[in-house]
Amino acid sequence: MKSQKRGKNISDAEIQNVSEFGIWMLVKGQEYFLSYKEFPWFEKASVQDIYNFQFLHGQHLHWPVLDIDLS
Repeated sequence: MKSQKRGKNISDAEIQNVSEFGIWMLVKGQEYFLSYKEFPWFEKASVQDIYNFQFLHGQHLHWPVLDIDLS
């Protein structure tokens, strides 16, 4: 028995991994690494708060609980 084909990814932005060094994200098919050295405000954030983000206007990342905005 074969599994059904996966559906189309409807999200243009997603967190792929949170590690001890930073955050891996996929945004519009492009992979990005947000290191804690360059983005220190994420280092003490909870994983739940890191995953709680919005992708606005096709170019703006917003973490409402952390009050962080990236373009």
